[in-house]
Amino acid sequence: MLDVLRRIVQEVNGARTLEAALSTMVRRTRKAMQTDVCSFYLYDTELERLVLMETIGLKPQAVGRVSLRLGDGLVGWVAEREEPLNLEDATAHPSFRYFPETGEERYSSFLGVPIIHQRHMLGVLVVQQQDNRRYDEGDEAFLVTMAAQLGGVLAHALATGALNCPTDPSGQAVFRGVAASPGRVIGTAVVISPPADLDGVPDLVPTDIADEVRRLRNAIRQVSDELQATAARLIGRISSQELALFDVYQQILSDASLGQEVEKRIEEGQWAPGALADVVRRHVQYLERVDDDYLRERAADIRDLGRRVLAHLQEDNPQTPESFPEQSILVGDEISAAILGEVPRHKLAGLVALRGSSNSHVAILARAMGIPTVLGMVDLPLPRLNEAPVILDGHRGRLIVRPSADMQRHYQSLIAEEQAVNRLLENEQDLPCVTPDGHALPLLVNTGLATELMAALKTRIAGVGLYRTEVPFMTTERFPGEQEQTTLYREQLAGFAPLPVVMRTLDIGGDKDLPYFPIDETNPFLGWRGIRVTLDHPEVLMVQLRAMLRASQGLGNLRILLPMITSIDEVDTTLRLIERAQRELNEDGITVERPRIGVMLEVPATLYQLPALAERVDFFSVGSNDLTQYLLAVDRNNPRVAGLYDACHPAVLTALARASREAAALEMPIAVCGELAGDPAGALLLMGMGFDALSMNTPNLPRVRAAIRRVSLANARALVDEVLQLTTCSEVWQHLEARLAEWQLAHLLPPKD
Repeated sequence: MLDVLRRIVQEVNGARTLEAALSTMVRRTRKAMQTDVCSFYLYDTELERLVLMETIGLKPQAVGRVSLRLGDGLVGWVAEREEPLNLEDATAHPSFRYFPETGEERYSSFLGVPIIHQRHMLGVLVVQQQDNRRYDEGDEAFLVTMAAQLGGVLAHALATGALNCPTDPSGQAVFRGVAASPGRVIGTAVVISPPADLDGVPDLVPTDIADEVRRLRNAIRQVSDELQATAARLIGRISSQELALFDVYQQILSDASLGQEVEKRIEEGQWAPGALADVVRRHVQYLERVDDDYLRERAADIRDLGRRVLAHLQEDNPQTPESFPEQSILVGDEISAAILGEVPRHKLAGLVALRGSSNSHVAILARAMGIPTVLGMVDLPLPRLNEAPVILDGHRGRLIVRPSADMQRHYQSLIAEEQAVNRLLENEQDLPCVTPDGHALPLLVNTGLATELMAALKTRIAGVGLYRTEVPFMTTERFPGEQEQTTLYREQLAGFAPLPVVMRTLDIGGDKDLPYFPIDETNPFLGWRGIRVTLDHPEVLMVQLRAMLRASQGLGNLRILLPMITSIDEVDTTLRLIERAQRELNEDGITVERPRIGVMLEVPATLYQLPALAERVDFFSVGSNDLTQYLLAVDRNNPRVAGLYDACHPAVLTALARASREAAALEMPIAVCGELAGDPAGALLLMGMGFDALSMNTPNLPRVRAAIRRVSLANARALVDEVLQLTTCSEVWQHLEARLAEWQLAHLLPPKD
């Protein structure tokens, strides 16, 4: 049965259209289970009804016409309870309901299973039998497994609009990822493929098959000519055996080999780059599995030839358009900073990517530029998305494809409301951040970029709470040298002087990788990252420390922050390196003062070592994002579990309140840098807990300042006392929203859907 299941899944996944996939699934399932009927019902979330979408055994005219509510009939019972139902006599069940248009009255046995994807009920898969038959455990397990496999296929189809309910002609589809940069925008999807990346090529339906074949042949001919020229240049420099490899390449490229297969795939309905990628991947996967060493080595040759051909195809049809729609929302497998630079800023409205995280380079850039961004849309297939109208919600991590007219009007209203609030708040951004009862709370910014807005920002902030030094490392092709780093750091320190600038030492690993220093781990967030990397490579850390100290000469506003600290030994070792860097510079005639040094409280272990840490450093800075994900054991960049990540989880709030109290008892300054600090409700909680400063991304400053200027410290403290008595995240947020509404601050929260 496992082999049968595997073959059905392969056929379903290989179908050219979703309609074909559903048809294959119901027919093959009916045959495999030797039953009379197999049907699929899709759940329409807008109408909250189940619609018969495909059947073999019931009357064909019932497709698209039969619909029922949750709990209505046996199918509705399965959907409502989200559990299988196996009946020998369906008519005897109290939920049985007869639908004359289906012709199902002659079927007695019934087995239905829900189709669920990422906790969302998508539909119901049903088999029926004319005879009284109790489907056995093997039958039920088979159908449950089939439904689980179908869940991903349906999620893809709904996201791209490949499957629309007959009762919902709009074709609207909602897809979810990880919110990486806030904001909402209505625009046009522009699908981007990275150059010569076979794994990043989207599937697109060709408009002219003959033209795609022509493009392919031209690209293959160009690669063939290049290889011939290369071989000619190498005559006399390499052996005849090695030159023979170029003949092998030519044979692979010939029409009778690679080219012919790709052309066949184009004729089946795939554009040339996608067809090439499909064929190359299939060959590579096969060759990498064989036992023969020679053939395994040929996998790399096939992959290289594929990239060469793809590069020429992309020259013929550039992956970055020459012209962009006015409201361009870039959509791709992975979007790089280089691609951002190719889009006119006034036309770049939003970003969506299958890969990436809220801490990736592109996310940091997007937040700095104020571009709504959603990343980690792991199940978003790219076919047919190009030029589709979309709505991007960077607050909640949503992409709405082909939105209905009502949905567009709704979001236009939300966007207008948000813009009106921003204009209102802009008028008070140069006013002091002081509560009505006279408590001053310094607001700082998180940055990692050389910005032209330093002068404007200086009047609105109390300093830089987090300068991400890894960003300059991400934009180069090697580790930047000491002088390069000194120049960058001097620009930041001098630009914000005399305000303090907290510079975090190189924090890579986890979801932040360097192209020239990759870190490939099974569990990167619990692996080699932050201070662990730099202490293992003191030659890298020493260069950075020397550059920071040199850059601070004569300014006195440098603060150094140590990330991912877990043990006291790590702090002691780093302090010795800082002292050594200072001593070396003094010996070189460069007199620098020892800056104030802090520790990031982001690993839960540090919360239990505050007294020992306080003896060694000058301040604490809570990294609320990482602290939350470690406390909750949730990877916030994984869309499958991102819904469990909540900085207002009662356990997180309790830990934060305790850290603040203990820091106060130790007379240690303590700040928060993280998304919670940039949320108006979160900022009020942190103020009430007693944190000394809040650091956030620049776009969050107006709303946080407005909240603090309107709520007294006494009320914030009372709010903390109330919230710490609550036991669930939903209770916390409901209470926060109620209090902000009572204080007439509801407009500071992101508009609700």
